[in-house]
Amino acid sequence: MRATRREALRRRYLSLGLGELAAASVFLTIALTMALPRLDHGQDRLALWSALVPLLFVLVQAGAYWLMARSWVERHPMPAPVRAGYRAFRIANIALLGGGLAGVIVWLPDGVAAGVAVVAVWLFGVIEFVNYYVVRLSYPARRWLSTVGQRRTPRLVRDMNAAARPPSTS
Repeated sequence: MRATRREALRRRYLSLGLGELAAASVFLTIALTMALPRLDHGQDRLALWSALVPLLFVLVQAGAYWLMARSWVERHPMPAPVRAGYRAFRIANIALLGGGLAGVIVWLPDGVAAGVAVVAVWLFGVIEFVNYYVVRLSYPARRWLSTVGQRRTPRLVRDMNAAARPPSTS
């Protein structure tokens, strides 16, 4: 039964990992092919990059986490070097999101649509950060309202915490 659960989790983690990497690719592709060509001013482009870079950073981290977690799920804790990397990412993400917000504020596009789009991209980066490092926000749509209020610890944080505990000797 444990092997079956492990394989089911590995498939789910593969889907989640590839999904996050695909999302990062889609955001980048849309920015490069649709958004940037429509932004006339260099400052507008800087605002978009200020919002987009932190989002891409978090999405790629998330995708890599899920793909790496396939190797330890149901077997052993997150390896110490991976844990150290994600602890550093948590701090780097806060710095990137803060710097991104500063860039968005300084270079906010004059056009309403462009300004709203830039702020929305930055906010999505914040939501993704919170979902992976603070409190789990993503649930199936039909259960979201009843589940999000439970303030569950994200899987990444649980893995980091489990890796920090000494192994049990029982």
